[in-house]
Amino acid sequence: MNELLDLYRTMVRIRAFEDAAEAASQGGVSWGGAATEGAEVRVKGPLHLSTGQEAVAAGVCAHLHARDLLTSTHRGHGHTLAKGADPARMMCELFGRASGYNGGKGGSMHIADFSVGMLGANGVVTAGLPIAVGAAHGLKIRGEDAIAVSFFGDGAINRGPFLEALNWAQIYRLPVLFVCEDNRISATTQSAPMTAGEQAASARAQALGIPAVQVDGNAALAVSEAARKLIEEIRAGSGPRLLHALTYRLKGHVSVDPASYRDPAEVAQALKNDPIVLARERLQAQGLGEQAAQIEREADEEIAAAVATASAAPLPPPEAAYSDVVSIGEGAWT
Repeated sequence: MNELLDLYRTMVRIRAFEDAAEAASQGGVSWGGAATEGAEVRVKGPLHLSTGQEAVAAGVCAHLHARDLLTSTHRGHGHTLAKGADPARMMCELFGRASGYNGGKGGSMHIADFSVGMLGANGVVTAGLPIAVGAAHGLKIRGEDAIAVSFFGDGAINRGPFLEALNWAQIYRLPVLFVCEDNRISATTQSAPMTAGEQAASARAQALGIPAVQVDGNAALAVSEAARKLIEEIRAGSGPRLLHALTYRLKGHVSVDPASYRDPAEVAQALKNDPIVLARERLQAQGLGEQAAQIEREADEEIAAAVATASAAPLPPPEAAYSDVVSIGEGAWT
């Protein structure tokens, strides 16, 4: 077994999935957020890509079991795939099909697969953290041998639920790993000018007594090694930990965002540090270039099959819009 090959397989599957979803989304929503109705458009809602951040999802989830629980963000395709979800059902959800994980109602931002411990992606920034902490508290009360993991972005650390979640987790020494994917930008705004303090994600965790580790989030093996150690500590009963992964999002906030507000030189440098490029170069240096190429072909075939499945799947019937709706009492649809 070669660990980097395994991580590369996960990263390439995520990239292939998101590239296909991106292609299917063009014209499906305006940059201003309004839905459009292009005849060939199959993903019609907002699509948030994690292109360039694949090493974090792969490196962390490589050390999780199916019984471990996970919460994600609005940019959660990679986390969901790495946790073991079915790409065909995910693509069906993005395409709004009845056979999608949420019956075609949740779209890109709300995929959940409880069978692999994926509690859900979430469109509300920071909302996954308290959910993960609640799940971890439940695991502890029931005495279950599992942990919870919560992915979130650097923009989340400036919101109240971040500190509330970390405080609760530390007070009760809960089995939870917080993973900050620090891609340096919050939607379309640079994070640094609006974030007080240096290495804020790590520093704020440490201020609450939670050990934190900072790592190059584009180096798959480094992420994996750091995650392995932290997860082992959590499983041993040491309480919460935080992994601060420095990475870069190569695409705009949503799939149709040209990201013209970015410095071209910064983007050019980031492309050189693309985690998949770095991993491929390392595999080639080890004489594993053909194995890497085979992994890429397999990923392309798998995702092409997922797209074909989603394209052929039926849409939900109109009456499905009235199911799975929480009633708050009196009232009627008009």
